Amino acid sequence: MRRFSERLERSDPALVVYAIVASFATYFCMYAFRKPFAAASYEGQLGELELKTVYVIAQVLGYTASKYIGIRWVSSIASERRGRALLAMIGAAQLALLAFALAPPGLKAVALFFNGLPLGMVWGLVVRYLEGRRTSELLLAGLSCSFIVASGVVKDIGRALLDAGVSESWMPFTVGLIFVLPFGLSVWLLERVPPPSPEDVAARVERRAMTPAERRAFFSRYAPGLLGLFAVYFLLTAYRDFRDNYGVEIFATLGYAEEPAIFTATEVPVAFGVLVALGLLYRIRDNRRALGVTYAIMIAGALTLVIGTWLHDAEAISGATWMVLTGIGSYLIYVPYGSILFDRLVAVTGVAGTAVFAIYVADALGYTGSVGVQLYKDIAQSDVSRAAFFRSFTLAQAAIGVVLLSASGAYFMNKEQGTRNREV
Repeated sequence: MRRFSERLERSDPALVVYAIVASFATYFCMYAFRKPFAAASYEGQLGELELKTVYVIAQVLGYTASKYIGIRWVSSIASERRGRALLAMIGAAQLALLAFALAPPGLKAVALFFNGLPLGMVWGLVVRYLEGRRTSELLLAGLSCSFIVASGVVKDIGRALLDAGVSESWMPFTVGLIFVLPFGLSVWLLERVPPPSPEDVAARVERRAMTPAERRAFFSRYAPGLLGLFAVYFLLTAYRDFRDNYGVEIFATLGYAEEPAIFTATEVPVAFGVLVALGLLYRIRDNRRALGVTYAIMIAGALTLVIGTWLHDAEAISGATWMVLTGIGSYLIYVPYGSILFDRLVAVTGVAGTAVFAIYVADALGYTGSVGVQLYKDIAQSDVSRAAFFRSFTLAQAAIGVVLLSASGAYFMNKEQGTRNREV
């Protein structure tokens, strides 16, 4: 295996392809343990909340807690422990799905909380294998396509199992069982990805575990720009989660209730569009220029949300096309947060640390916002359909995104230019 890793190090194209395949497969399989339950309707009420909303919030709460834990744990875990940690996370998540299948309705939400608790750290562990390289844009763009495609695919698998007679309680565990061995194989492959080369370190800054003092210093120094980014992500994660968790209900309202594989059909074009847009950043060697282009792509994503919604309101495009455009627009903003944005930001600022720290701060705040929006919809706007709420949320997300992303981008561009001028 050591010889295999050495051969990969000597071939950039082979390493890129191998790392994308291994990381894509790992995170794709993770979604089989997280998202299949969203394919079911879970009709009923629990107090003022719909039963499915209770289940969604329970899992998101676990996922959110995981992100807060991951701010410290994922950014500081030793490289030799990452593979074992990934296997342990999935094992715990699958046991929680077994508990979900066996538990009475009142306790199923508890099981989903413990399902989400380990899964929130998988992303950061996988990113640690890929960040800090000259080809990180390609690697992270490829990885990011995994959750765009996987969410639709595993929900379609879940719907197929429901149609075949599997109960709503057992369906999530069954989907997870199908992916246990593929996940283990994917992690084994991921462990063979060699660390960044000396040339990577010279181009993108050394990536190493950060101490608590270093994390505080990084945040304090760049707080104005980071707070703008975090505010956008706070709403964006809620928006993306709402689209993901209630896609069944939104598509039904749009007239696609009986359309087979509708999630896969609409998410594959989204993944392709995002991959092309973000993968091209790999060709920009100057970190500051690449950071500016990343902000421009994110702002373009926000504008796509507006344009797509206006076209759908005018009946110029179909509901399925609108959902594709909301996917492309939202993921053009969302994907850079979990990958390219902070990787380039660390390179631009020259901080010797890991981008995973900033990623997990954003994630923790984002999933907190997701819980708040779920509660707001069912309590304050219970008489509004999920499709109508989603439309209004789309326009609000776009407006806030354009303003705050523009301000944050201007801050970092001006601050780093000022730093360069002083150094000269």
